[in-house]
Amino acid sequence: MAQKAAAMGADLIVFAELALSGYPPRDFLEFDDFIDKCELSARQIADSCPNIALIVGSPVRNLSGKGKPLYNAALFINQSVIREFHKALLPNYDVFDEYRYFEPATTFDLLEFKGCKIAVTICEDLWNIGNDPLYRVNPMDELMPLAPDFMINIAASPFHYDQAESRREVLRQNVEKYKLPLIYVNHVGAQTELLFDGGSMAFSPNGKVHTSLNFFTEDFKIVELDQLLTDDIQIDNQNIPEKIERIHDALVMGIRNYFGKLGFRKAILGLSGGIDSAVTMVLAAKALGPDNVYGLLMPSQYSSGHSIDDALSLSRKLGSPSGTLPIGEMYDVFEDKLEPFFRGTDFDLTEENMQARIRGLLLMAMSNKYGYILLNTSNKSEAAVGYGTLYGDMNGGLSVIGDLYKTEVYELARFINRDDEIIPLNTILKPPSAELRPDQKDSDSLPDYEVLDQLLYQYIEKRKGPAELLKMGFDEILVKKVLRLVNTNEYKRYQTPPILRISPKAFGMGRRMPIVGRYLS
Repeated sequence: MAQKAAAMGADLIVFAELALSGYPPRDFLEFDDFIDKCELSARQIADSCPNIALIVGSPVRNLSGKGKPLYNAALFINQSVIREFHKALLPNYDVFDEYRYFEPATTFDLLEFKGCKIAVTICEDLWNIGNDPLYRVNPMDELMPLAPDFMINIAASPFHYDQAESRREVLRQNVEKYKLPLIYVNHVGAQTELLFDGGSMAFSPNGKVHTSLNFFTEDFKIVELDQLLTDDIQIDNQNIPEKIERIHDALVMGIRNYFGKLGFRKAILGLSGGIDSAVTMVLAAKALGPDNVYGLLMPSQYSSGHSIDDALSLSRKLGSPSGTLPIGEMYDVFEDKLEPFFRGTDFDLTEENMQARIRGLLLMAMSNKYGYILLNTSNKSEAAVGYGTLYGDMNGGLSVIGDLYKTEVYELARFINRDDEIIPLNTILKPPSAELRPDQKDSDSLPDYEVLDQLLYQYIEKRKGPAELLKMGFDEILVKKVLRLVNTNEYKRYQTPPILRISPKAFGMGRRMPIVGRYLS
């Protein structure tokens, strides 16, 4: 990309935060060999790009002998000249854990290049603005006495469905406060559960978006600095896609990157005729190609005919392969072998979980034999209250919709069907059911999802305690029941596959709860 930019006459090309290592590299940063490879890469870039300067993110060693061993740095590479600009504000909340590895910058300087003085900052360095500062220092306040001409910010700003608007507003506040143009470059792609949406921008000094790059795909644009400095009109309004479209595109990108970066090609999932497996299969087919997604139907004596028909209809519509493997006889064998031990007991969750675990066993057998990666189809509502079976329907290498509440899964299904009925209408309209006993419906065990999801959202995303939830009008008995279910099922979520993160507070690395605790017990 640097050589392409040089051929087009550019003087400087800008890449994202920790672009050389990937973000977040996590405990790879504790390996000297890993840091050596980052340093070698920087030297190789310098040797390979003699006709253009670069700003690129990389971890670098802290040679002072004091503090953490590394800095999160923006490297300025100009032939043999390599300068470092260190990140000052190290986020240590939600999915971020930068202070575990990096020493914060305490000195501030400008980059002088081609007669310009540039304030180079890294991601969070621009977020300490507004009425509620999180940190004791503001890097741009430190740099302004040096009279910079414009700002460059390189970032690894993870996606969630509200982040694009928040990010643009924070950047605009910086531009308006300092009366300086800004070039902002964000990561795009997925690092396991963390998704990065791109959406890089260049702002004119009046706070208007001069140029923007695409969301969810790599992009490249040339910005003329003279135009950026002088434009007083908004050339580009950076049309941010609607929330549900962003979620859709983020999940497709997340699946594609997870498989591509690990060298996997084919996915398998249990195709039940329900909404969760249908949405997961559509997303996977878009990410990997329909031929690479196999749907396995595993009906039991409790499976309805219309569910089987819906599953087969979806498979045909997508052009994805599918197979049917009934589990009734297998379940009967298990039941027969356990009869001496279960004699005198009633049918209960044990028998339901046996069915789910038989299905999980079959899916993992197919995965092992043919090299499929099993996609988990559980949603956030189910995961929150423990409405799932460990080593059964909670199996998988990647959880695709585990950060979508059930009501959001339905919204995504309607978005998928906006131009054509890909997911059978009956799948969307019928009452949700696990179909593990006669005439079972989710509502037999759970509140209506419209109510449950609102309560879960306030507790999980907004961290509202029981007293606050009661003031909001939620029923007291419901609050006690749901919060108890969420807290006592942490042990299940601890054993689930990584979940593609699309919300501000997803299960996984950004939500760190004890498995055992007395809070709300």
